[in-house]
Amino acid sequence: MVMTADRKGEIIKSFAKGEKDTGSPEVQIAILTERITSLTDHLRTHKKDNHSRRGLISMVNRRNKLLKYLRNKSHERYSEVVQTLNLRAKLD
Repeated sequence: MVMTADRKGEIIKSFAKGEKDTGSPEVQIAILTERITSLTDHLRTHKKDNHSRRGLISMVNRRNKLLKYLRNKSHERYSEVVQTLNLRAKLD
């Protein structure tokens, strides 16, 4: 359920624009997607864990806000991130 530092480093390397880029929307969206995926798997086995479900909803909302921001700033970067992470493009 917890993302390791190595896995987070791999995600940052693959989505970063520069060497020290950890805060760009692409990186943040990719990290949130990884956390959402692991938490979804957790909730499949622990159906009554409502506290974690609330955190999941919060992460999904934060990712949607970042996707909306990225779409407004650069539609090319938005399309690339959505395609790479296999996200449904609800915001189009």
